[in-house]
Formats: sequence, C-alpha cells, structure tokens
Amino acid sequence: MAESSRKSKLAPPSARLDDIIQVEDQFYILATAAAAEDRVRVLKHGETFSVFDRYGDSRPVGLGEEGIYHEGTRFLSRLELRLGHTRPLLLSSTVRDDNTLLAVDLTNPDIKVADHVVVPRGTLHIFRSKFLWKAVCYERLKIMNHGLAPVEVSLSVSFAVDFADIFEVRGVKRPKKGRYLPDQVRRDSVTLAYEGLDGGIRRTTLDWSPAPDELSRSYAIYNLSVEPKGEAEIYMTLSCQSGNERPPVYVYDAALQQAEQSFHSRGDLDICSIATSNDQFNGWLNRSVADLRMMVSETPSGPYPYAGVPWFSTVFGRDGIITALEFLWVDPAIARGVLSYLAATQATEVIPERDAEPGKILHETRRGEMAALNEVPFGLYYGSVDSTPLFIMLAGAYYERTGDRAFIESLWPNIERALRWIDEYGDLDHDGFVEYLMHSTNGLIHQGWKDSKDSVFHEDGRLVEGPLALCEVQGYVYAAKVCAAHLADLLEKTKLAANLWREADTLQERFEAAFWSPILSTYVLALDGDKRPCRVRTSNAGHCLFTGIATSGHGRLAAGTLLADDSFTGWGVRTVSALEARYNPMSYHNGSVWPHDNAMIAYGLAQYGFKDAALKILAGLFDASLFLELRRMPELFCGFSRRTGEGPTLYPVACSPQSWSAAAVYLLLQSCLGLAIKAPVKQVHVSNPVLPDFLQEVEVRNLKVGDSSVDLVFQRRDGDVGINILKKEGDVKIVLVK
Repeated sequence: MAESSRKSKLAPPSARLDDIIQVEDQFYILATAAAAEDRVRVLKHGETFSVFDRYGDSRPVGLGEEGIYHEGTRFLSRLELRLGHTRPLLLSSTVRDDNTLLAVDLTNPDIKVADHVVVPRGTLHIFRSKFLWKAVCYERLKIMNHGLAPVEVSLSVSFAVDFADIFEVRGVKRPKKGRYLPDQVRRDSVTLAYEGLDGGIRRTTLDWSPAPDELSRSYAIYNLSVEPKGEAEIYMTLSCQSGNERPPVYVYDAALQQAEQSFHSRGDLDICSIATSNDQFNGWLNRSVADLRMMVSETPSGPYPYAGVPWFSTVFGRDGIITALEFLWVDPAIARGVLSYLAATQATEVIPERDAEPGKILHETRRGEMAALNEVPFGLYYGSVDSTPLFIMLAGAYYERTGDRAFIESLWPNIERALRWIDEYGDLDHDGFVEYLMHSTNGLIHQGWKDSKDSVFHEDGRLVEGPLALCEVQGYVYAAKVCAAHLADLLEKTKLAANLWREADTLQERFEAAFWSPILSTYVLALDGDKRPCRVRTSNAGHCLFTGIATSGHGRLAAGTLLADDSFTGWGVRTVSALEARYNPMSYHNGSVWPHDNAMIAYGLAQYGFKDAALKILAGLFDASLFLELRRMPELFCGFSRRTGEGPTLYPVACSPQSWSAAAVYLLLQSCLGLAIKAPVKQVHVSNPVLPDFLQEVEVRNLKVGDSSVDLVFQRRDGDVGINILKKEGDVKIVLVK
C-alpha cells in the first residue's frame, strides 16, 4: 500500500460537525424503530434460535428481529395467534430457569355478539409452550374452558416466511434475491421453500395435529367447541430444512423429554457448582450458567460457545476465547473445545478478501446465503488482530488449569504458527508492535474488540487511519509470549523459551515508553499510522492490567483513572470516559458498559492488588442484574451514570443472551476470591480473598484439579474472609498466597 494511504486522514480544523460525527458502517445493526417488546423471549439449540415476543408470537414490528432462524437464515418471519380476530390477553410469560422451554399463559378478551358479551374475559385459559430441538420448533396449545357453558370459538394461527439472511435482518440491502418455490399445502401440513442464489434450497414445514379446519400457505384455523371444564389441545411443529434431508420430527412429549435429558446430562458444564448466601446472587449465577448451556453448540471439535442472540449466533474466535477464559476455573472443557475448533480453522495462506494470513486465528464464520456468495466476507473471516495472541493465552491458561500435556503437544504446531503470525504478519511496519489494517474490500476497518468504525480516534474526536496498534493488543501479545515460553519450557524447547522471555521483556519496555501518558495517568488507546498516540481515556487500558504488561506503578495510576467518576458509572467502567470528545453513553463502543470488559478489568485490578476496586465492579454489575429480567446480563448497556432507585439503561440492539456476558460473573468471582488452579502441581492457590457486604458465604463444590477434587467454603467475618475445606478427594493442596 502506498505510503500516503497509510497516513492518518484527520479532519481539518474547519471541518463541519457532520464530517467528524457521521460514520458509515456497512455492518451497522439498523434500528429505525424502538424494540416492539422490551422483553423478548429467546430459545436456542445448536444451529437454531428463535426470538418471540411475550405472547409467543413473532411479528414484523420494532427492530424486525423476531422469528425462527437456522444456520444464518430466518425460516419463519411471522407467527401470530388470534381468537377470532382478536389477540388474546397476556397473563404471564417466562422462559424456564434452564432455558429449555417458553411458557405463556393467555386468556380471552370479552367476546361480544351484537353488543352482548357472550364469553366474558378470563373464561378460557390458553397455555402455550414451545421449545427447540434439533432444528425443529415444537409448540403445544392447550385451551381450557373455566366457564359454566360450552364455548365455541375460532382460533387461528397466521404465519409467513421470508428466508432472509441474518445480515438482511440487520439492515444490509441486497441487489437481488433467489426465488420462492411452489408451496405444498396438504390437509395437515404446509411446506414453503426458497432456492437461494447460492443454489441452496431451504424449506420451512409446519405440521399440525389434529388437522386444522382450514389450512392455507399463510394461516391455519380451528373452529373449537370446548365444554365446561373441558379442554382442547393443538400441536404444531416447524422444521427448518437446509439441503435434501428434513430433520426428524418427534411427538411433542418425546422431543421434550430428549431435550430435557440432553440438558441435564451435560456433564461438561457441571464440573464445578457454586452457591452463595445471597439468593439474588444465586439467581444471577444460575441464569448465567443456563445461558452458557444454551449458547454452547456441539461442533466436530467439541463444545463451542456461540457469541450471542440474535446477531452473533455463530462461532466468533475472540468471543469464544474470552468466554472460555472467564469460565475456565469452573469448566475447562469449553476451553478445550474452543482451542480445538480454532486450531482446525487456523489460516494457512494469504487471502486478502478474508483478511487471512498463515497462522492467523479465525474472527468469525457464517453459514447463510450471503456468506456463501461472498456478499459478506464472513463465511470464514480472519479480521481480528487479537484472536491470535488470545488463542496462545488460552492454551497456556488451559494447561495451567488442567495439566493436559498431551493436548498441548497436539496443539503446539498451531501455537508455533500463531507465534510466527505475530512476528511476521502482525507487526506490519516492523516497529515491535502488532498492528492491523483491513485488506478485504468489505471487511472490518477496526479489528480489535471495539470494532465500530468510530471506535479509534484522537483526543479532539478526529478519526484515524492505520495501521493501528491498540494498547490492549500489545498486552495480549506480551501475555501470549509469556504463556508460550512456559509451554516451550514444558516441551523442553529451552532455546525458544529463552527467546520468548526476552521478547516479552523487550515488548514491555517499549510498550511503557510508547503507550504511557502521564497527562492522562493511563495508557493511550492506540498509536495511529504515523505513530501518534490517541490520547483518550478508555477501558482498553484495563486489559493492560489483565495481561500483566503494565508496570506496578503505572498499573496503580491506571486503576485510579479507570475508577474515576468520569469512567465508572456506578454499574461498571465505561468503554470511553465521559471527558472524551466522542463520549456518547448510548453508543456501541464509545461510552457504554460491557460486562465482559468489566470482568477482565476487575481481574486485572485484583492481580495488581486492588481488590477493593474489583469488589466495586462486582457490586455494580450485581446491582445491575437485580433490574434485568431473568437476571440475564446483556451484551452491553448504556453508560449513563447510575441514578438512585433506577436500573441501568438498556442498549436497543444488544444481544441477550451473550456468552461472554453470561460468563463474566465467574471471572468477577474468581478475581475477588483470588483463586488460581495449578493442576500440574495439584494445587489451588488462594490469594487474599475478599467478599462484598452482600455475600457472607460462597461455596465451591466439586472443583476438579486433575484427578482430584475439593469442596471449599469462603466465609466473610470481621472484615476478613476465611476458607474451610469441606471435602477433599485425592492429594490436591490448598495454598494460601500472600
């Protein structure tokens, strides 16, 4: 690339406000209206997920995201239940604690004939339950008559399909689409089909039992007569078919039994159980583990936590790695699955359109029509500057947690290739720092975790051009080289280990000189293409504590900046300080609060000895959970300062659930308890544990350390935290570290 194109293109001092503020982003999630329902209901199993409103319907309103999706395509865009021509009245709606089933209670409104109420409201109880299992949505409708006379009523379900790619739903416009195939309407089933421009045929089949009185390509009608204290049942299944084979469809009860058994037999998420003295905190923990169970999909390489519903229900490298790190002390099986999958998909050649280079770790993969046609580059896309060093970090942390030498030996060639990518491709201008620059014509401009088009800027708000070196990425590279040095020592590669230690030390020295800002008392956000520092206070600096690249003195000052009033909202640390030019508490990355970001910051603060600061973040997010429906921590929320008696302000297009948000509570708890598991030496290290006022006790049961296990209880008393061993199997040792 020409030298002139690498230089920062900053707006001149006379630039109009629009030149500075307006930023186009082709993968921006469009929101032209408020969400129709603040409390949508989400189900997920494998490659299929659904977004319903509280009635159990899916309607083309609000953000337009409701429907049933499979492998990146929406197979149902509308589903609406009516009594006669009227929507039932909502009584209650909830998803089970284990996320397996949506249960909705409805009743009839007053039904009138010629100005006379013939069926008073509350006469009929309509119980609607639905779940997903192996690419099929199962639904049961039970209609019960609590009146004294028979009730005759028409019940209808209208439906529609659009076979929209998830990126179309997000707002991307396509110049051309495929074609709809002829409908197949039978007595008790309807099949609607679409042939995409990729040649793939996708079918939605709705089966009904008993057969409706009327059935068309867009509605089913039942003319019901329900006796007093009697009931009627209707079953519907919706199967999502990609390719030639239709998924098997079971009887409702048999399918539900399989789904429940599968959920409760998942041992890979049951290794360690945690309970506390606070029922509300337990609610947060239980919802978080249920969300992780739901978000984890089985792949040929093992379990992988998909990023989030609805926009990111697929493999993301960075998200999977960070989720695995957050949850590692509880269950290392997820980390193994993530490492295996990312090793299997590691780039082997230079492909500019995918931002791929040998040794680079995956950013994301998609299976929809637009990805297959390269209308979006995300079929197999590598536009993350941080996934590669984070992959090495996870490998090192996984070995420390498990002592699984055989797996590390099998992974070592991938680790070596990742190290070569860092040195040969990651450092674009050979200045010792890892930078990024988009090579794809329609990929991501910014390739750190804050990948909005306006997320990297100078102190006056002007945008920058790369190659860009982010502060946290240098921390990830430092930690990756330290982890790789330990693993090289393990595998008796002593010369390589010595080189990696030296490289890590050199990077730390150069990082301090280039990224520390005494004016801000924190690390600058980035260096631009001309090596000018972006002097902006951001949460990115907290990741420098998480990785250990910060010196102790600068770590102390950065901690103070992160917890200052302009950065800490009362709920958590903002992505961008309120003092900065582009601060906007309603933005995606420039002033919002992200739970995973805060969990990593809290862990870093605790590692540098600032346990009270870690407690402050834990307490803020716990308080936020009390205001969130289902105690579910979303992808992010707005960064407004906390107001007395009010909850956090929700972000309109946040994913919920989101895997790394669900796992955040576990890293927060680990930070405060000071837990570190050293499986190779069969030890559990506990360093200066602290607990907030609202937690008097934390029980950790069945904590596996190699082939041993231990049950621990942490008890808060007299301003200190004591530890008791309730049970121990094997020769694991508890080591108190001061």
